[in-house]
This record gives sequence, C-alpha cells and structure tokens, in this order.
Amino acid sequence: MKILGIMGSPRAGGNTDLLLDAVLEGARRQGAEVEKIIVDRLNISPCREYYGCLKDGECTIRDDMDALYPKLVEADVVVVASPIFFYGVTAQLKALIDRCQALWARKHWLKRNWPGAGRRGAFIAVGATRGATLFDGSKATVKYFFKTIGVEYAAELLIRGVDQKGDIKKHPSALKDAFEMGQRLGRAETP
Repeated sequence: MKILGIMGSPRAGGNTDLLLDAVLEGARRQGAEVEKIIVDRLNISPCREYYGCLKDGECTIRDDMDALYPKLVEADVVVVASPIFFYGVTAQLKALIDRCQALWARKHWLKRNWPGAGRRGAFIAVGATRGATLFDGSKATVKYFFKTIGVEYAAELLIRGVDQKGDIKKHPSALKDAFEMGQRLGRAETP
C-alpha cells in the first residue's frame, strides 16, 4: 500500500508537520510504503488557465508538478495536511490543488481510464481560532480535490485553538489520534 502525505504548511516542524508525521509513522508501522511531500520546498507555479491540459491531459507549465502527477494517481491513500489561513488551506497547497486541473481534464474531459475504486483520502488541519465554521472552506476544497484525483474523503483530524509552533504537543490526544489514523489507513481500514 502506498500512502502519500502532502504537507501544505510553510512551517517545518510545526503543528501540521508533527501531525502528518504521526499519521505517516502509524501507517509505516502497519507496513505501508509512505512518502511525504513538502509543498513549500517545491517550485509549483499557479494555474495560468492556458487550457493545454484539455488537449492531452498534460499541463503546459513545466515545474515540480510534473513529478507529482504520477504520485497523486498511483497512491492508494492521500493525506493532505494544512494549517488554516483565513479559513482556507495555505497558498502553497492551493497552488498544487489548482494545478490538478490537468488530472481533472484527463478524467472528465478526455475520459481516460482512472485508478480503481478504493483509494482513500484524509485531511488534517489545525487552526488558531475556535470558530464554528473554521474548517468549512478548506474541507470543501480538499473534498473536491480528492474527487478530482479519484480519492474518497474517508477521514479527517481537525484541531482548533492551536497556533504557536509546537502547541500540538500540549493537546491531550492529537498526536495519538493522528498515529492511530495512520495505523487505520495503513491497514486498509476505513479510518
């Protein structure tokens, strides 16, 4: 089983990163092959709406997305992790998601064969405030992203009131919950 972790935070070693690492470690301990992508370290240009992808399913922009497209299609599980910035995912992560227009074109416009059913996705998000709708916008974005790449939105770990680097370590069960989520994902169970 291949599990792809996408770290959308620009802050290495921060709360989102620690949670994603816990998920990936839980999956690894179940025998899953895990890979972590740190979006902030990649060169990903925003979508420019050139619509070249409608011709052949390939984005005309050449950058680090070229290596990510096959990983997104081949992973059995995709775990997206992001802090919440103004009630949405980070700009770095949003650029990656927007560039998946090429995968949308392959699937819906060009009607190409797509990976089979059973691929799953999980969303991890941390927000500083405690607002009732804090995660609504980001959840909608991630759900549509998963739908585009053929992944079922199967699990989430959403934590309010965490802001400063390392604060997640003070949260009573967050890292344990993340590790256990990874174990479930690594065993091919519904999280």
